[in-house]
Amino acid sequence: MEKIRQKRILVQDMNFARELFGNFDENIKTIKKHLKIDIISREGEIILIGEEEDLQIGERLITELQKMSNKGENLNLQNVTYILTMLMEGKQDKIKDLIGDAVIITAKGKPIKPKTIGQKKYLEEISSKDLTFGVGPAGTGKTYLAVAMAVKAFRNEEVNRIILTRPAVEAGESLGFLPGDLKDKVDPYLRPLYDALFDVLGVDKFQKYMERGLIEVAPLAYMRGRTLDNSFIILDEAQNTTKEQMKMFLTRLGFGSKAVVTGDITQIDLPRGKFSGLKNAVAVLKDIHEIGFCFLTEKDVVRHQLVQKIIKAYDIAENKKDK
Repeated sequence: MEKIRQKRILVQDMNFARELFGNFDENIKTIKKHLKIDIISREGEIILIGEEEDLQIGERLITELQKMSNKGENLNLQNVTYILTMLMEGKQDKIKDLIGDAVIITAKGKPIKPKTIGQKKYLEEISSKDLTFGVGPAGTGKTYLAVAMAVKAFRNEEVNRIILTRPAVEAGESLGFLPGDLKDKVDPYLRPLYDALFDVLGVDKFQKYMERGLIEVAPLAYMRGRTLDNSFIILDEAQNTTKEQMKMFLTRLGFGSKAVVTGDITQIDLPRGKFSGLKNAVAVLKDIHEIGFCFLTEKDVVRHQLVQKIIKAYDIAENKKDK
């Protein structure tokens, strides 16, 4: 049995100590659960008590969280748990990649930054490639980060407009049975794209850009027959495109344009007999090096921690069914 030891870490900013513990001590409870160490905050220091191996990880964790706090990062439960997991997996050398400048500042002054290594890679692919596929489960920030990159490119005058599109309904684009005019019919399906733009730009600026034609949010059918030059184009919910729709979309890319295709291949709602255009495109285009591919996992989920566990449970169930 290993000897119980203790480590003392000097803390100059006691605000850090309070933030470290989290709401109702939720951060410390999570750390104790994984490392089996006691953590005590005293005037000017954090004291760790436990066995040597866990103490070493705990000390590195506090050091990394101090760096994040000094950079203005929020020490919420998701961030603390993710850094702890990386240390336990021996990936401490990658943590520095998460402490960097914001992609963009939202209308409310909130900095948008990658929260996981997967998200960091996703943003790098979008920056360096004219066409990027972001594939992964709900909550991994696929759409939100793509919208942030689109707004950044627009503000930097790298593109003249932003175009966001998605299949209007799960089984194609049969909108006739829905009440209202065309806008009433398609808006519910495009709402997540509106929400992301509202958050990044603010409602007033979004509406001004929409009126001037600088932002277009439209169902996928509207892309047919067009060539989209000098645009940042996002195809969302791409798992619900058919092969034909996906080919049509990808061949719209014009000069000076950048496209991001996002989707979750575990949430395909196409009718039986229809093959997902996203799955097909990933298979067909995988050897084209000029195209970026980023596959996010449940580890990149930045919603409630329960979402990670739900996704993992479904993945396990699906794998058992396939065997």
